[in-house]
Amino acid sequence: MSVTELIVEVEDLKDCDRLRLDLSSDDDASWPRLAAHNPAWWDAIRLGLGHSGYLITDRDGDRIAGMLPLVLVKGPIFGSFLVSLPYINTGGVWASDTDAATRLIDRACQLADDLDVKYLELRHELPVEHPRLNFQRTEKVHMRLPLPATDDLLDKSFKSKLRSQVRKADQSNHRIAWGGRELLDHFYNVFAVNMRDLGTPVFSKGLFAKILDAFAGDAELCVVSGDRQPRAAALLVHADGVTEVPSASCLRSQNHTGANMWMYRHLLRRAIERGSHTFDFGRSSLDSGTHRFKAQWGAVPTPAIWQYYVRNGDVDAMRPNSQANQRRIKIWQKLPVWLTKSIGPSIVRGIP
Repeated sequence: MSVTELIVEVEDLKDCDRLRLDLSSDDDASWPRLAAHNPAWWDAIRLGLGHSGYLITDRDGDRIAGMLPLVLVKGPIFGSFLVSLPYINTGGVWASDTDAATRLIDRACQLADDLDVKYLELRHELPVEHPRLNFQRTEKVHMRLPLPATDDLLDKSFKSKLRSQVRKADQSNHRIAWGGRELLDHFYNVFAVNMRDLGTPVFSKGLFAKILDAFAGDAELCVVSGDRQPRAAALLVHADGVTEVPSASCLRSQNHTGANMWMYRHLLRRAIERGSHTFDFGRSSLDSGTHRFKAQWGAVPTPAIWQYYVRNGDVDAMRPNSQANQRRIKIWQKLPVWLTKSIGPSIVRGIP
């Protein structure tokens, strides 16, 4: 089929119900289908963060040859960015071949020019060669654990030191609850305190509510409590055979109870109960504390290749370890939690 018969189009994410049905039969793409290619995330992120979204599709007649979902991240402090996708770790191109991938990125770069953003950010796992992608980051990795068929087999795969740590945590009288919106306040209180302690503006409670709604039973909250208070909490999303944990927190005051260790042991058990073949712990910097925590469960690193079309400014300016952001982090850590809940969501929604 000639190139002139191929159609590359941009649509508003909120108007893409037709594509939700089309995707179910298109499994011949050479690029991996990532979390961002699940339409449930389009609704959750677009509505939860209050941003505009776009979907670029490459069509060969009635067949979808590729797609690229994008969100316009825009705020008064940092400017505007075009991202696939904010909040989650994977996104970018899904395509049947290199030619389709190239056309999608051509159109995304044009859209970035039209919207006058600082940069286009594609959260790939496989690199895409394209002349306008002029920067990339590879220093972080995804940490993923292949899951056995049963929880007993998983337990036998752990080293004795890890099993001992879990047994020790069992002695702290933890209680666990699974649910949806009814647990949102407990989850959010733990999450907000932890984000303040890290010096990071907290997402709105509404984002997590939209995630729970969009995944309709395939997303759930876990809350670990003890001594009449929540100690740790996590959001789980079960989709396409993978259980991922986009957000998880433990109160620093409860570290001595082993609540985080105990919670993750139950998150892994839950993933097996839900029929998942992989547990995605999220991204980590190699040899960091979070990397070592995830590796002890048996998680192995896979590439995270974030590629950019930088139009102006410096990608490093948005990094937490930049000098300016280090100052902001120290200030944020001193704020009362109620204030961070109030002003944090309006700030973080503008950070890609």
